[in-house]
Amino acid sequence: MELIEPKVAPPLDEGFRPAVLADQNFQRKVQPVGVRAVLGLERGAGEISRFETLVYPEGHPDFESNFQYIERVVKFLLWQRGGHTVYVGAPKAVGEHIRKVYAADGERKFDFHFMGTQVHEKEFSVVICNADEVPASREMGKLLGRNLAGCRIGFDLGASDRKVSAVVDGNAIYSEEVIWEPRKNTDPAYHYEEVMTALKTAASKMPRVDAVGGSSAGIYVDNRPMVASLFRGIQAEKFGEIKNMFLRIRDEMGVPLEVINDGDVTALAGSMSIEDNGILGIALGSSEAAGYVNLEGHIMGWLNELAFAPIDYNPEAPVDEWSGDKGAGALYFSQQCVFRLAPKAGIEIPADVTDAEKLKFAQKKLEAGEDGATKIWQSMGIYLGYGIAHYAEFYEIKHVLILGRCTSGRGGDLLIEGAQKVFESEFPELLNKIELHLPDEKIRRVGQSVAAASLPVVE
Repeated sequence: MELIEPKVAPPLDEGFRPAVLADQNFQRKVQPVGVRAVLGLERGAGEISRFETLVYPEGHPDFESNFQYIERVVKFLLWQRGGHTVYVGAPKAVGEHIRKVYAADGERKFDFHFMGTQVHEKEFSVVICNADEVPASREMGKLLGRNLAGCRIGFDLGASDRKVSAVVDGNAIYSEEVIWEPRKNTDPAYHYEEVMTALKTAASKMPRVDAVGGSSAGIYVDNRPMVASLFRGIQAEKFGEIKNMFLRIRDEMGVPLEVINDGDVTALAGSMSIEDNGILGIALGSSEAAGYVNLEGHIMGWLNELAFAPIDYNPEAPVDEWSGDKGAGALYFSQQCVFRLAPKAGIEIPADVTDAEKLKFAQKKLEAGEDGATKIWQSMGIYLGYGIAHYAEFYEIKHVLILGRCTSGRGGDLLIEGAQKVFESEFPELLNKIELHLPDEKIRRVGQSVAAASLPVVE
């Protein structure tokens, strides 16, 4: 693929080649001669997402550029929506390339194993077919949340503390935060007892419990944590207890229970506060977390793990240490980006402190107005502008909520300024289409715990 130099260059990354510019350039050039290509992703309960695009026909001199284009789109869709089966309705050679790359021993073997047995508990496969043979879209989507009536419990499980609230008719009458160490504990009983203790504490503050809703980092499918850093200490042979933990809690509490990814709950809280839909929430913290509420107000059951979704096609882009892929979002929209750019900015971050302290070290320099630190956040803001434009090719977005520890102080303003500058220079159509938000008091009015408590429907 032809890579396009951005009009707005990050001051600390002259090699940055935005995915959105390469994809849009590809589509402009293929338009006069292109043939239809349809990608389908099947996940649990027979749900199917579809994505339609154009590719070069067989025999065209640029035919082989289809391979990289479709592979990068498949990669994005897998981490946006999830799937154990990918249907490639395109020229046969394109499908064969995807099958080779996304194989047990292929270049994307991480995705093969992760999306297959780990997340969806099914062997990952690629089905090669014609465009009209890709199954029809079947997106269930849940109208979760906004259910405020009654006595509800909302909880949020974080890496360092667990929060719980007793919520009566939408008002949190009691809240607490308790320090815990989920990552270090290898016994599933620890996690079960900690969560149950939180729920019982909240329940004691109300006359009854009508429903329980929760948010947690990780990939959740039907109230089951399939992959989550909180439970990284649990050995594989015991992980089944964790997968079924919330189903057990639901049965023991005897009330409706819903627990979903914390990014989706954040997007829901934003939607409830702004009183509008089409919200993509992006949290720039230790990694990149994301959540989405569609134009109808539904949470789609997608993964929204944009930390792994590519936004930079530079062949020299930094490599994600877990997936082994290049140009993934986590390296541009998190403290990992700050640490990566610091040497280029002439900032030597202490090595013998925690990551949280490393970030605070850089942020102090930013607040002091140091040029190098300012360039780090200016670069991140430019990344963000191109990243959001890329996300808009895959999501229907009216609002983007930017939050997380990297947005505190001057950082948040520089991120918004950089993104707006990119919109003005490259994507003027997005200026009036997408509104960028930093959390203000209006957005904070509906907290994470209240939004979580509102998830379940009570019949």
